[in-house]
Amino acid sequence: MQGDPALPADFDHLPYANPDAPKGGTMRYGVFGTFDNLNPVIVRGALTTARGLWFDKQFGNLVFEPLMQRSADEPFTMYGLLAETVETDDERSFVEFQLNPQATFSDGKPVRPEDVLFTVEMLREHGRPMYANWLRPAVTIEKVGEHGVRFTFDQTADRETPMLISGLPVLPEHAFDRATFEQTTIEPVIGSGPYVIDTVEPGQRIVYRKDPDYWGKDLPVKQGFDNYETIAIEYFRDANAQFEAFKKGLSHVYIEGDPNHWRTAYDFPAVTKGDVVLETFTSGAPSNMLGFVFNTRRDVFADRKVRKALSMLFDFEWANHNLFYDAYARTGSFFQNSELSSYGRPASDAEQALLARYPDAVEPEVMDGSYAPMQTDGSGSDRKALQAAVTALREAGYSFEGRSLIGPDGRPLSFEILVQSSEQERIALAYKRSLDRVGIRATIRQVDDAQYQARKNAYDYDMILATYSASLSPGAEQVYRWGSVSRDLAGTFNYAGAADPALDDMIGEIVAARSREDFVAAVRAYDRVLISGHYVLPLFHLPEQWLARWQFIRHPETTPLYGYQLPAFWRDPASVD
Repeated sequence: MQGDPALPADFDHLPYANPDAPKGGTMRYGVFGTFDNLNPVIVRGALTTARGLWFDKQFGNLVFEPLMQRSADEPFTMYGLLAETVETDDERSFVEFQLNPQATFSDGKPVRPEDVLFTVEMLREHGRPMYANWLRPAVTIEKVGEHGVRFTFDQTADRETPMLISGLPVLPEHAFDRATFEQTTIEPVIGSGPYVIDTVEPGQRIVYRKDPDYWGKDLPVKQGFDNYETIAIEYFRDANAQFEAFKKGLSHVYIEGDPNHWRTAYDFPAVTKGDVVLETFTSGAPSNMLGFVFNTRRDVFADRKVRKALSMLFDFEWANHNLFYDAYARTGSFFQNSELSSYGRPASDAEQALLARYPDAVEPEVMDGSYAPMQTDGSGSDRKALQAAVTALREAGYSFEGRSLIGPDGRPLSFEILVQSSEQERIALAYKRSLDRVGIRATIRQVDDAQYQARKNAYDYDMILATYSASLSPGAEQVYRWGSVSRDLAGTFNYAGAADPALDDMIGEIVAARSREDFVAAVRAYDRVLISGHYVLPLFHLPEQWLARWQFIRHPETTPLYGYQLPAFWRDPASVD
């Protein structure tokens, strides 16, 4: 995205992969949730698509492949996959891909420029909103020669546009029906990836089998990957059942994010005997933002002052000590623990210049770097913190009537927190403790996964718990998290309903930046606007990654910039399925 690729043109493998990794055996994953769709790009069924098909951060691209492959050891660099070459100009006003002549789909048919054109057509007409947005600047898309596709962009394109397009999947035109493309399906689909779909049990299990004729097995970006003969993904509606399956060896890795669980649940015999290995990894990527999200589409959260006051009422110090073994660190930024974060840093001259057009968008303490989330004495009833929140609510027009806070509209301050798991419920109950103390009526509702996904997709909630993943290369995807255009589109990640010209402008500055210095300044300015908007009550993050694995599952010694990569793991050939 900025600068040059880290690897030379003649690299033979990615630095975090083991090109000599053994092949064979079965990997069994366990995941929480359900699925009823095998088309990974359509709006309908977007939240219940089977894992692993494409664009899966944990499992990789098993069935569908993009034109180029991202490296997990660089902030944002793409290397050739389906595309053998890529060409663009300094302005990135166009991009031309020449497909690898050897590329084929799993049924043996070649990957053609016509398949790329078909994919673009389907993504524009039926794909998720962000895909159509990425493709919108392409005013001309044409076949060039026998294997080439050229995208020519208008003035709305930015420097990230060619990179986003290079990461889109290529679908086989001959295997899809245009008339029914937008409908969900459980019929096995065809792709160009290293695996084919072997077994489908909707909502329960999907099994992928390695394609012995996979066209790309000798590519540099594929060395050390696709190491299993079979990959089975088992679905669980209950997190406890998912973990019990891991304990029994029914799944082979368990991604841990609960410090209580990490410290108390791994005393079963397989751990004691060394059959299950507990590991920690460090990542150079920003920490994810976990927080309570205020749905600003609801009147109760329309006022930023109210959101700010409510954000003061989560007692992190009490919750961290009493619920989480003091394992967490408090989150204050959307890019914490990286150079992209504004937290604890005064705004540079470059940031101030970017934000000058929006004098009210950033609070003074956020601008000068003195902002921090509310800190308490950890007692669970810090009167100083509670009083500060009440004072802020009074300034927003609220007053007490009896033991209830009543708003300017004469209604009690009340809202519902929608959760989907007992873990989320526990965090919500910790928040509710403080809300109760100041006369705020909060209710907590836990629903099943299907209902939760449907309500989230339709923004039918007051408040939810959500995690915003962070990277060292934020860009155009931010439009569908915080951009005005996504506020009223169903199925985006704009859970808060943000629609702020300052956010839109800062996203534009991020994707237009050519130097790393300009990019960092733009992201920090963006971070300051997000923090000052109080769209999210920031909670906490883990300072490291935790993973439990059965010892016969091995991984490379090198951990890349973005942390461990499950697709580069392999199974010890001495183990038995």
